[in-house]
Amino acid sequence: MRKIVPLLLIAISASLWGCIAIFVRGMADMGFSPMEIVAVRVAVAAIILGLVGFVKNKSEMTIRLKDLWLFIGTGIFSIVFFNWCYFTALNKMDVSLAVILLYTSPMFVSFFSFIFFKDKFTKTKIAAVAGTFIGCILVAGFRGGSETVGPLALLIGLGAGLGYALYSIFGKAALRKYKPYTITFYTFFVAAVFLVPLTRLWEQTDLLFSQEGLLYGAGLGIVPTVVAYFLYTKGLERTDSSTAAIIATVEPIVATMLGVFLYGEGMGILQMLGSAIILASVSMSNIDFTALRTNRKRLQSM
Repeated sequence: MRKIVPLLLIAISASLWGCIAIFVRGMADMGFSPMEIVAVRVAVAAIILGLVGFVKNKSEMTIRLKDLWLFIGTGIFSIVFFNWCYFTALNKMDVSLAVILLYTSPMFVSFFSFIFFKDKFTKTKIAAVAGTFIGCILVAGFRGGSETVGPLALLIGLGAGLGYALYSIFGKAALRKYKPYTITFYTFFVAAVFLVPLTRLWEQTDLLFSQEGLLYGAGLGIVPTVVAYFLYTKGLERTDSSTAAIIATVEPIVATMLGVFLYGEGMGILQMLGSAIILASVSMSNIDFTALRTNRKRLQSM
């Protein structure tokens, strides 16, 4: 059961991320720009996490200045950079292609984890990454339209996948020194300090403090942000980065189902097949992770 819990925490966090459209669409309908929505997300998260810290986790609210680069990594290079690339890609190409490029993240994580953390690149993991990518292509419903996409747009789309992956990389490094709460708080604190002045969010005060704005803003900052990232970071404590990234790709399944049942969007046979392939890849990575932990215990007992 202990082996399953961290994997379950990551899967739950990914499911919460998959529900983000509820809040983002609501705020977009109110007139917020994409980057203003991101700014609201990180600012609300930082405030809530700060209040929780002062009440319950004061001992976990201090960091060494020399470690600030870790939270610049998770906050700016991951959270802010990923969102900027993703929203820019959505404006430069088909939504389906932007989603495909975003979910190249497990491949980036597996590559960097192999270099920096010496995580094993097993045949099972390679197959799981490949299956995940193929599944995401089918879930996105990419049909290969005739419109061409320039090299710069493709690089920006791949940047979204890279930025999405960097949280696992910097987060794993930070876990060697800090607790999940500390990492989650400073990730959003650094992102908020950087992004709120950049977007001049204070100019949207009337919208922010309306009843609808408070509902969507608080929901966005709590459900798919504070709770989701805390659970993901907690699960990452006992899971290698590449496996965590693969499991987190249940997000497009949840997002697709949300679109079908809540917004009446269509879901074809290829999308259902893609969801099944992603689930199979996640199961495959679970088996590989369990085997790896068992082998480590055997070696330690020798």
